[in-house]
Amino acid sequence: MDSPGCGRVGTHSIEKQYCKERKPFPFDRKSVNTEIATTESPESTDMAVQAAVQMLNAGEAIGLPTETVYGLAADAFNEEAVGKVFEAKGRPKFDPLIVHLPSKAALADVAVVSEELEKVVNVLTNQFWPGPLTILLPKKPAVPDIVTAGLDTVAVRMSEHPVFRKIIKEFGRPVAAPSANRFGRISPTSAAAVQEELGGLIPLIVDGGACGRGLESTIVRLEPPEGGEVTAKGKKRKPRIEIVRAGPITAEDLKNFGIVIRPRRGARAEAVAGAPGQMASHYAPATPLRVLTDPGDFKPEPGKRYGLLSFRGEAEDGYLSLTDWSEVAVLSPGSGKMMEAAIRFFFLLRKLDNSGVDEIIAEPMADRGLGMAMMDRLRRASTRVPEDE
Repeated sequence: MDSPGCGRVGTHSIEKQYCKERKPFPFDRKSVNTEIATTESPESTDMAVQAAVQMLNAGEAIGLPTETVYGLAADAFNEEAVGKVFEAKGRPKFDPLIVHLPSKAALADVAVVSEELEKVVNVLTNQFWPGPLTILLPKKPAVPDIVTAGLDTVAVRMSEHPVFRKIIKEFGRPVAAPSANRFGRISPTSAAAVQEELGGLIPLIVDGGACGRGLESTIVRLEPPEGGEVTAKGKKRKPRIEIVRAGPITAEDLKNFGIVIRPRRGARAEAVAGAPGQMASHYAPATPLRVLTDPGDFKPEPGKRYGLLSFRGEAEDGYLSLTDWSEVAVLSPGSGKMMEAAIRFFFLLRKLDNSGVDEIIAEPMADRGLGMAMMDRLRRASTRVPEDE
């Protein structure tokens, strides 16, 4: 996606230039031949699994399908292999990675679950694993610092994608896997999108079809109940579940398991080092993007080509008639269903980015449920690096 440091306070001038131009930061690794392994039949799936495991064992970084977005995976315990993930993406070393587990039992290999958090961790993993929930926990020494950006916490989850699960089960160890794209850019939800982003930089992409969720996993940080689990009067206290990154598992999904703390809007550099996907400028197309809260504020410039990312594509919402749009992409035609919109979100954003328009105008969505996750991505995608940073 972008260069190392996009949106970070203190970014060096050369890095800022790459941020502004939405180019990958340059590096020296030679181009490689990228193979695409299909999973259209049981036979081809078995071959793809074996090819992926062979590459992981050889210390390579490869593109794999998950239910959220495609990931760029490497052996989480192999520092050199994880280094190839950062290199291919042009990802800064201060941005930690998510560790994907082959089983719930493997959590004990990478993270420390304290006695105070054991109950809530067990409840959440039983409810949402395998699935798109990532939990921040104290890391074990076996996890290399490059994976966690030197932090004392590690982000962990279990994917529910059947092909990914076959591969990681056969591999038998955790893998570190951020989204399979250049740093700061649009997350890929198909093998073709991974090829567009990283073709020639990685040896293998496993094509597991379109991603079923379409948005990166929800990331949470846990805190034990303040003052203990039980009050002096015998009333049970709930743990705190802080949503660090909104995603497919929503605040509404989590509220039965603790006191949910929603993410702060506008959180910037102070959040960057704490968890993956928290750069101020992130998930961004090369084409400038603007979230248009009020249709009345839109003043089209003569000769400029505009693309519209519409939620429902309905005239009554006030956006379709604003100008003669060069391209219109509708997330959930007519119905305005959040789940459908989430699945199509990055695919349509990439389509608009590749359409040749000069600017993408995005309609806002309700900032709750899955809408919270999509609005988070749109805000970060619309952020540009200030000149004085």
